[in-house]
Amino acid sequence: MKKILVTGGAGFLGSHLCERLLARGDDVVCVDNFFTGQRKNVAHLMSNPYFEVMRHDITFPLYVEVDEIYNLACPASPVHYQFDPVQTTKTSVLGAINMLGLARRTKAKILQASTSEIYGDPEVHPQTEDYWGRVNVQGPRACYDEGKRCAETLFFDYNRQHNLRIKVMRIFNTYGPRMHPNDGRVVSNFIVQALRGEPITLYGTGDQTRSFCYVDDLIEGMVKLMDSPDEVTGPINIGNPVEFTMKELAEKVIRLTGAGSELVHKPLPQDDPRQRQPNISLAREKLGWQPNVMLDEGLAHTIAYFKSELNL
Repeated sequence: MKKILVTGGAGFLGSHLCERLLARGDDVVCVDNFFTGQRKNVAHLMSNPYFEVMRHDITFPLYVEVDEIYNLACPASPVHYQFDPVQTTKTSVLGAINMLGLARRTKAKILQASTSEIYGDPEVHPQTEDYWGRVNVQGPRACYDEGKRCAETLFFDYNRQHNLRIKVMRIFNTYGPRMHPNDGRVVSNFIVQALRGEPITLYGTGDQTRSFCYVDDLIEGMVKLMDSPDEVTGPINIGNPVEFTMKELAEKVIRLTGAGSELVHKPLPQDDPRQRQPNISLAREKLGWQPNVMLDEGLAHTIAYFKSELNL
């Protein structure tokens, strides 16, 4: 049994990760400041004697004894990370410093949940891990993009300077049950609007693309990366390489919900990426990982979750 710390453990991804680690017999400490995480995401785990929840903000040091650390703490949707951009940057940078310091003291292995936003509005398609990205450092998304980029720098410097065992995972668009209904992400937006019979909002022409990975597949990739040999540090893209336009996604959601929603267009937000698609060759080679859940199946599970959440 390993003692594992999951920061951001009451969030969308964190709660699924805690569930997965407990299922395989680990002792899990879930840390969250509950800015975007929700207690109800982990309420069903509270009766497990090997699960502990701690309210804590990782911009402050944390003193626990652990074998592994998954650092997932940070608001991840534009609505949330732009609410307090300074705090978002602090969470990525100071949070990384504090968790890396903890890992160094306890000799723990540590995984950073980085992001495809590292690549910004990319000139390379699909995105490979050796692409340095195209990010507007002064734009409204920079607090998240640059915070995560700096966190990656810190991880690799700790690896070089202190021989710390690190893993860096670049997460592409992920969806599934326990998404926050008001997080502003495209999947939750479309499903909630369709279930309420509202028009579905497309930004720009709707021709911009994303690649959607179901949460179970993403967590499988995350655990495989943590369990990989020490020389596999990453960064490694984890996401679904099948690409869809926003219009195609909207049409799928309308079909699967049986909604009569019309499509309405609004201006594209500043610095919104036109294309986003992972090259997952490295994940296939180093981890033997690739996603298995197709978009229609994953959307059906997610729609059922939101129907329950919205009492429909």
